[in-house]
Amino acid sequence: MEFDEIDTKIIKNLLVDARLSARQLGYKLGLSTATVLTRIKKLEQKKVITGYMARLDHQTLGYDITAIIEIKTAKGKMLEIEGKIAESENVCGVYDITGHYDISVICKFKSRAELSIFVKSLSTIPNVENTETHIVLNTIKEDFRLL
Repeated sequence: MEFDEIDTKIIKNLLVDARLSARQLGYKLGLSTATVLTRIKKLEQKKVITGYMARLDHQTLGYDITAIIEIKTAKGKMLEIEGKIAESENVCGVYDITGHYDISVICKFKSRAELSIFVKSLSTIPNVENTETHIVLNTIKEDFRLL
């Protein structure tokens, strides 16, 4: 989808604060409320904007452990396995990857015990051949807001 400088400004402002009203955005950008509403609606219809959410500090909520888990699967079963893994509330991201492993999973846990249970549960999923778990020691940047 092609979008112009105005669309980009609207998106950037919503990335910083999704609670901004169309009226506030219009004032900030020198546009009418109707123009902002029309543009946002088009961005939503074209699936550029897929939802609105709060950004959370996971450590403040007690999620002190971030793990990156790589998974090797049996041929042809990757999508089924990914779907099953994505159902877990601890999972933040599931990715098809290249290299020795097929899937990379980013997840957060409140304790080592929770992580241990999750990793052990992966081995019970049919066609999971192998896993390798990495524990994040320090998070330098974690922000998926691009533009």
